[in-house]
Amino acid sequence: MARIIAVVNQKGGVGKTTTTVNLSAALHDAGKRVLLCDFDPQANATSGMGVDKNTASPNVYDVLINGAEPQRAVQNTKYGDVLPSNKALAGAGIEMIGIPDRENLLKKALGALSDQYDYIFIDCPPSLELLTVNALCAADSLLVPVQCEYYALEGLSDLLATVRLVKRGLNPRLALEGVLLTMFDSRTNLSLQVAEEVKRHFPGQVYATVIPRNVRLSEAPSHGKPITAYDPYSRGCEAYTALAQEMIAIHGKG
Repeated sequence: MARIIAVVNQKGGVGKTTTTVNLSAALHDAGKRVLLCDFDPQANATSGMGVDKNTASPNVYDVLINGAEPQRAVQNTKYGDVLPSNKALAGAGIEMIGIPDRENLLKKALGALSDQYDYIFIDCPPSLELLTVNALCAADSLLVPVQCEYYALEGLSDLLATVRLVKRGLNPRLALEGVLLTMFDSRTNLSLQVAEEVKRHFPGQVYATVIPRNVRLSEAPSHGKPITAYDPYSRGCEAYTALAQEMIAIHGKG
């Protein structure tokens, strides 16, 4: 059975999709069976793994709303498998309202795929509405990227309040996988201060691996490749490879 991890932060621009794509690819390179579920209507994780978001069909929207078989929607890539998204997912939150047990639609879909993988990552939209609730109901744990910039912790209290509600009423097993510091610049006092503040707020739950601010990480998505394929010698690739090894060590799936 896969460990299902939702990568979530309702704040945009924190490195959520970058982390989902590159951690998935790094674990795939380490020999793990990985599925990336793109659950963001922008579908950037889909294109970041080299899948055309405009032609990928069926996709996660078809699985949730139109009853498509989850296995038929999975696309195989050189970097791991992808359950693709597209812009149709933007309206899914409204369409789900009339569906019985609507909070568990994604859980049912991923449950049909779980025994084929070691890890399933869900790239969540930057909001706390029904799509994200679906992701939290489907997940065993959540990974929270936090950028090393001013207001880094802003909005995290809202996220944690939502997580508490989901745990209480819908998914009691949901745990915090870890907090990941992203866009870290060791030359600035601000990055160092934010890192200390995050560690104070989440004692023992912050990954030792820190993701640096790195131009190559920013360039890779426009080439439809994760950093492991775009520039395997970059600092960004080294960081995500280290994060993958840290995660393998934590879960004993070496």
